[in-house]
Amino acid sequence: EGMRHRNLPLFCVQYHPEASPGPHDSHYLFKEFSKMMEEWKG
Repeated sequence: EGMRHRNLPLFCVQYHPEASPGPHDSHYLFKEFSKMMEEWKG
C-alpha cells in the first residue's frame, strides 16, 4: 500500500517486509527518495 501526492514531492508506503524478504525489496523507494531530494534541494 502507498500514496503519492499529486503536487508535492511526498510519498509513503505501508507493508510488511517479512512477507517477501530480500535485501533489495525496498531499494526502489530509497532510489525515488534520493531522486526527490536532488530535485528539491535548495
